[in-house]
Amino acid sequence: MRAPLEIPSLTTEELEALEKLYRTTKDPRLRTRAQIILLAGEQQLRVSVIAPIVREATQTVRNWLKRWMAEGIEGLKDRPMPGPPPKITQAYKEQVLAAVRRRPRSLDQPYSMWALQRLADYMAEQTGIRASIETVRQVLKAGEVVLSRPQHKVSSPDPEYLEKKRRSKRRVTV
Repeated sequence: MRAPLEIPSLTTEELEALEKLYRTTKDPRLRTRAQIILLAGEQQLRVSVIAPIVREATQTVRNWLKRWMAEGIEGLKDRPMPGPPPKITQAYKEQVLAAVRRRPRSLDQPYSMWALQRLADYMAEQTGIRASIETVRQVLKAGEVVLSRPQHKVSSPDPEYLEKKRRSKRRVTV
């Protein structure tokens, strides 16, 4: 069994900073972390009691308490994540939305309707950024654009077309 983690009582400044962070942040993860510190420092609750309150694992609560003691309020924020920057930029998103709002033929494309694959290919040609069709779909969704299947409608310039169509349906059902 682990030794209980002792958090020293919070100073007035720390308490005010944590209260402000808890009440004003829009990040629910940061709010939970502030709540963990408030419960431990203000009410002197143990890790095993705090964990069910905040719906986190006891090890997670323990980790955040240790980080608080080592780094203070700045330690509660997420650290930068490793990895390359995202390749889809805001400019790319704007260009996708501008392209999809135009007819493909007006952009010198050999087709009259956009499809996700066609749009992804067109954007790869224009920007040099190859994005998956799922990424393009998500960009369109964020821009409130949905590509739907074309509705095929059979029609004829013949003025008697509708009457002929009805007659042909009657013959089939009889």
